[in-house]
Amino acid sequence: MFDGFREECGVFGIYGHPDAANLTYLGLYALQHRGQEAAGIVSSDGKELFSQKAMGLVADIFTEERIKKLPGNAAIGHNRYSTTGDSSAINIQPILVNFALGGLAIAHNGNLVNAGILKDELEAYGSIFQSTMDSEVIIHLIAQSRMASLHERIVDALGHVQGSYSLVLITEKEIIAVRDPHGFRPLALGEVDGAAVVASETCAFDLIEATYVRDVEPGEMIVINKDGIHSSFPFKHAEPSHCIFEFIYFARPDSKVFGQNVYAIRKAFGRQLAKESAVSADVVIPVPDSGVPAALGYAEEAGLPFDTGLIRNHYVGRTFIEPRQSIRHFGVKIKLNPVADALRGKRVVVVDDSIVRGTTSKKIIKMIRNAGAAEVHLRISSPPTMYPCYYGIDTPTRQELIAASHNVEEIRRYVTADSLSYISLEGVKQVVNFPINYCVACFDGAYPVPFPGELMAQLGLFDKK
Repeated sequence: MFDGFREECGVFGIYGHPDAANLTYLGLYALQHRGQEAAGIVSSDGKELFSQKAMGLVADIFTEERIKKLPGNAAIGHNRYSTTGDSSAINIQPILVNFALGGLAIAHNGNLVNAGILKDELEAYGSIFQSTMDSEVIIHLIAQSRMASLHERIVDALGHVQGSYSLVLITEKEIIAVRDPHGFRPLALGEVDGAAVVASETCAFDLIEATYVRDVEPGEMIVINKDGIHSSFPFKHAEPSHCIFEFIYFARPDSKVFGQNVYAIRKAFGRQLAKESAVSADVVIPVPDSGVPAALGYAEEAGLPFDTGLIRNHYVGRTFIEPRQSIRHFGVKIKLNPVADALRGKRVVVVDDSIVRGTTSKKIIKMIRNAGAAEVHLRISSPPTMYPCYYGIDTPTRQELIAASHNVEEIRRYVTADSLSYISLEGVKQVVNFPINYCVACFDGAYPVPFPGELMAQLGLFDKK
């Protein structure tokens, strides 16, 4: 059983560039960390939409031959994240349809908490769904809207949904970017060679040498076409609720999300963690890769040496053949291996970004002890994760989250650490300048978008992005 949070997904769009499809491919390549299950691109030549998508990694899918099948000066793309259940080609985005107003494709990062109820209502009126994604609900709502223009239909459709969405849509003539009023998921606006670009993270801009202009604001809809860029705020205002886990784990360290540099925030989490939970030790090591900036910050604040005590295998695929003769802890050992010379006889502080079920932490600590460490002190750069996310992150159920039913001391005993400390929620808020609101529902259960109890069962009907 996977012990961790699954990535979300990545979206990208560009308008006004003769090499739109290839730049979209590169943008998705930079956003590969947000989803490794499947990817797709839809382009427009001004008259027709063209689609190429498949299961797998971006570099494996988009060969030169496939890119040539995506003509035009506008394109959008999507990376889908790995899921715990069966995956299917029918769920690959962007979703492309033809309806009364022409062609339309949509790429979605987020999760609609009322998708099940909306799907039931739409099916009662004759809608036939082709996938199990909540994103398809938006397409049907647009198609059934009685508003005159596409822009009005999009606003009308999104007025019915609850939850999180950062969307990029494309027609024959334009691309449209929309962010939900709470701004759960990131979405940035940039420029390259006079063309407008939107992406989940600014690291996609860096690869194609685009300039970051600004974030798409919560509740903003941006229409990009031959007449330029038009911005509007057609949705009811809501308090911003940016996902705190973008900083803790999901976003690439070299990205800027929600107006702040991810690497700097993660390093500051480590410094705050050291202030709150210093311990006598000889060395600080990270659990790679997401634990590296926090471990550096912890080591600097604590005045301790930083070292690489665990090596990550970056070439582990989604599946592998386990040996017939059982190897204990095989799943962890294939991804991480200790550096014995850096650990032997030392009191080690291990910094990781989170504990989910606790099983992986337990195996890592055992691995470090077996490599000769005298003591192992576990430090976590996020507060205890006690509640699932319903806004676009694939988290385990509350029953599976170890912090939901065990206190810190009980978790310490389970993972067999000599000591265990998490950064405090107050410390996290201090680091990210909490007056700019963030969603911390996974820590305190205060969900920004409330939903009635009956919706909980509906959430399982759809694959999250």
